[in-house]
Amino acid sequence: MPNIEFMITSLIVVLIPGTGVIYTLSTGLFLGWRASIFAAFGCTVGIIPHLLISILGLATIIHASAIAFQVIKFIGVAYLLYLAWSMWRETGVLKIKSENKNKGVWKIAIKGFLINILNPKLSLFFMAFLPQFIPPETGSPILNMLLLSGIFMGMTLFVFIVYGLFAHSVRAYVIHSANITKMAQRTFAVIFAMLSAKLAMAER
Repeated sequence: MPNIEFMITSLIVVLIPGTGVIYTLSTGLFLGWRASIFAAFGCTVGIIPHLLISILGLATIIHASAIAFQVIKFIGVAYLLYLAWSMWRETGVLKIKSENKNKGVWKIAIKGFLINILNPKLSLFFMAFLPQFIPPETGSPILNMLLLSGIFMGMTLFVFIVYGLFAHSVRAYVIHSANITKMAQRTFAVIFAMLSAKLAMAER
């Protein structure tokens, strides 16, 4: 069973505002609670490949291959810049058309998925993070890592949903003011651009 140190450390890691948190907050703020849940779901699913890569040890290959790491990294940088530009050019409240409601929320989930899957640093993070909490005497380290990964994903989904619902709770104060809406959208655009720059400067 996971120990208290893992639970506390994981909670702190999940609470720290990153790309997924910013995306979920902006979605909840401009599109509402339902959209924010799909954003949280997409971001959470986006960490599954990184967890599996870490557990299977393939992160070592990515870490050893400078080309593979750089390619994935700069695809992620380009995608974050695309999100920043998309947010910056918006002039009003972002909306999901009612006739395309289901298509719209799944598109939001896919964007969240891409945000996390295109960040190669996550694989290296999990490869360094998870083994610290595996008892040395365990007979099934892979099963233990799968258990910890499942718990981490559950915490991520829960915290991201809370962030999204919080953003939705203050949405009414934003959507009725064109100036506040524009300022908020451009603030998120700048944050996405800064996150892309941070990822671009990341080393293996």
